Amino acid sequence: MKGNREKMKKKIAAVLVGIMVLSLAGCGGSAKTTENGAAKTTTLKLAFNQSENHPQYKALAEMSDELYELTDGAYEIEISPNELLGSQKDAFELVQSGTIQMAMVANSIVENVNGDFAVLGLPYAYDSTEHQKKVFTSGILDELFASTSANKFNVLAAFTAGSRCIYTDKPVETPEDLAGYKIRVMEAPTSIAMLNAMGGVATPMAQSEVYTAIQQGVINGGENNEITYADLKHYEVAPYFSYTRHLMIPDLLVINSDILSGMSEEHQQIMKDLCKKYTEREFEIWDEQLQSAIDTATEAGTTFTEVDITPFQDAVQPVIKEVVEKSESAQALYDSIRTLAE
Repeated sequence: MKGNREKMKKKIAAVLVGIMVLSLAGCGGSAKTTENGAAKTTTLKLAFNQSENHPQYKALAEMSDELYELTDGAYEIEISPNELLGSQKDAFELVQSGTIQMAMVANSIVENVNGDFAVLGLPYAYDSTEHQKKVFTSGILDELFASTSANKFNVLAAFTAGSRCIYTDKPVETPEDLAGYKIRVMEAPTSIAMLNAMGGVATPMAQSEVYTAIQQGVINGGENNEITYADLKHYEVAPYFSYTRHLMIPDLLVINSDILSGMSEEHQQIMKDLCKKYTEREFEIWDEQLQSAIDTATEAGTTFTEVDITPFQDAVQPVIKEVVEKSESAQALYDSIRTLAE
């Protein structure tokens, strides 16, 4: 009976998303433009899979206000949180088609378009938050971000999503502790290979399905950062959070290429400058909210466990090697990232 109910829920969700997409498409599949006194305001619809409490949402909301101000009301961003416009994968496809204009998506999704993006999401690629901030703001990713325009989208920025760690029904301190454990991962080849190498059974699925899947025993746990863990109340079904810190994979802010190229040069530059500014701002908001998330989960009964990450680092070396040796550009990008750690 539970299985039938879950299937029915998914069918209903698919229908609702379909209706929403048709509604957006019925508006011409382009940004909404409205009169604002003497000016016209173009509203850029942005799909977001987290809640309004998430640091990325808060940074994007601030960025929208400043975009409106600096373009004299020509542009604003309308953020739809909580997967209201579908999963990240669905939202990404809607951006490519031009049905919506922008989305925040996992790096792993863009990895499926350009394999070099996999380097940004490699396990243990970043030594610390400061190291990751250097990578995201140094300019070494500009060429990579511009490379996707032929696929109908451009990457505007990489936002931090913290350190991803394992959470399940027991402490995980060695790869052996994950034997036989089905752990939800993002739907990307590198994420799957990584978790399998770490000793578990990688089980890709949408983030929105994780709580119920753990509750029903379909999977044994997940891997994510403390803020998402607390925000989605995953501590209720997986009360042990182990600091494997295996990933610091970014989320990417993407925009439809035609929308970006349709902006004046001045407005394009404003957008790009704001993306750099709010990349750093989002790191600040993340740090501000991190301890609060840990406190919330602790009060709810979560046990946080520090882990010697060395065995996990050793286990994923073949995954890293396979990705960086695929092309000279991947190797060069990885080397640039590691150089900034020094």
